[in-house]
Amino acid sequence: MALGHFTFLSAFLALSTACVRANLVSDLLWGLNVTVGGRLSEAKPVALPCFHYYEGQAVQRNDGECAQVEAGYTSPTYRVSRFNDYMMSHWETCQSTSEQCVLDSSNPSNPQAWQEFNCSQGSIAPHYIDVRYPTDVLAAYTFSAATGTPLVIKNTGHDYKGRSSQKGALALWTHNLQSISWSKTFVPQGCPKSKQYAAMTTGAGVGWQTAYEYADANNFTVIGGYHQTVGVSGGWVMGGGHSILTPVYGLGVDRVVQFKIVTPDGIYRTANECQNTDLFWALRGGGGGTFGVVMETTSIVEPHPLFSSASMKFTATANNTQGWLSIVVNSTYKWGTEGWGGHIGPSNLINVTPLLTLDEAKDSLKEASDYVTSQGGTVVIETLPSWWAFFSKYVISAQSAVGQDYLLGSRLMPSALFQSDDGKQKILDALVDMLPVANPYIVVGTPFLYNETAGATSVNPVWYDSLWHLSFHTAFEFDSTLEEKKAAYQAGNDIVKTFRAIAPDSGAYMNEGLVYEPDYQQSYWGSNYDRLLSIKKKYDPFGILDCWQCGKCIVTYAEA
Repeated sequence: MALGHFTFLSAFLALSTACVRANLVSDLLWGLNVTVGGRLSEAKPVALPCFHYYEGQAVQRNDGECAQVEAGYTSPTYRVSRFNDYMMSHWETCQSTSEQCVLDSSNPSNPQAWQEFNCSQGSIAPHYIDVRYPTDVLAAYTFSAATGTPLVIKNTGHDYKGRSSQKGALALWTHNLQSISWSKTFVPQGCPKSKQYAAMTTGAGVGWQTAYEYADANNFTVIGGYHQTVGVSGGWVMGGGHSILTPVYGLGVDRVVQFKIVTPDGIYRTANECQNTDLFWALRGGGGGTFGVVMETTSIVEPHPLFSSASMKFTATANNTQGWLSIVVNSTYKWGTEGWGGHIGPSNLINVTPLLTLDEAKDSLKEASDYVTSQGGTVVIETLPSWWAFFSKYVISAQSAVGQDYLLGSRLMPSALFQSDDGKQKILDALVDMLPVANPYIVVGTPFLYNETAGATSVNPVWYDSLWHLSFHTAFEFDSTLEEKKAAYQAGNDIVKTFRAIAPDSGAYMNEGLVYEPDYQQSYWGSNYDRLLSIKKKYDPFGILDCWQCGKCIVTYAEA
């Protein structure tokens, strides 16, 4: 549906050339605010109350408000409720110039943060719209076209690539689109009644914990992310969307059956397998913030399966991690055929499968559990009645840290590597060599057993014949120098280079890949890239949504 033009913005655009040149941005901001019902707000850094200077001007430190910021600084629920807060705090900063307003995540009350740094806006958009309606999005498109102001889209801020913040941008905050419903007989709009699904529909702001609680209350299972603040409808699903249930049930893009989206050409569209099919294909893997602003997503749900789950951990030493990683590497292919999905580290494992009974699960993991026990560790293998039972018991208390400066890298590891002694040895050697620099984080979240329809999604096809999404992070601190930041980026690149050499024809997960992934077109999309680019040009012919790293002040290093 076409959304038309806006009275206030059109009036300003019709003003005399001299007047527009003199007051264009401020006048259009006023008109924009009226158009969106007063939901245009100014944004300043969340840690500003702790500082004595902001943008070079003296300000009054507020001890009470600062104490609240310090208390919530590493809390995902605190950060998700505020537009000006990001899960990874370096995406609030201008990394190359140290324009920042952040605290010490290891000790948020550390006075060094505000004694050695002045508070600067960094990469936080100075204005944002609290999006409630499709017309809000069109107002932003119109404003961007009139002023040249870049746009960014933010939901929860759970964004490892920094695409949801940008210096000097106008942001669209979709977090308050919190609608949620489900139907046993959902038919995508424009499709025949024979195309019927049990499906859940969520507004763009819904996070996975909310979705899991809703699904459990209604006695079904949804396939989603591993952190409570990951959004259901945003970059997670549009970038692929891995889950530890993905080995059996597919990626997020395999499960979505409809998007509602405002595209940059000013139309509120429904995209599914029966209308706007090219856009539907592109949104199923082409990336968030690329083709428009998604308002809601509908995805297939499952009945509650009975899960077998395993949690193992031991204290790592210089002598026992290699033995553990050897078992993991040598067991991976067998575990893949049994439907196991999960996360594995140098001294821990947490996996689930809906395909094995409890006795079968214990037998499957016997070598691993015997090793963990021999190292004085703990092993719990059990059945759980629902995904929510697993998530609430194991995930909420052990999610990835927030408020820190993590730089991710990843590589998809093809199944063929785990079917030869040479391939397994190369992987093991690389994992062991990585340990002095970074811990491997093995995500067993690829659709290895899922019966996909070839070409139905736009993610790199190598996803469907891989067993690991192998990732890791390097990091820097709030007070790191530019050279230290460069070193962290370079270290990540060097690690991925090793795994790229082992799997040169594979790819990476765009949501958790290197910021400077070389040949990113091939790594993220493979043979799908050219078609994605043509669809992008069709729906965004003037490049209103232009987001190669969103123009960040990111540090560069020798190979960038």
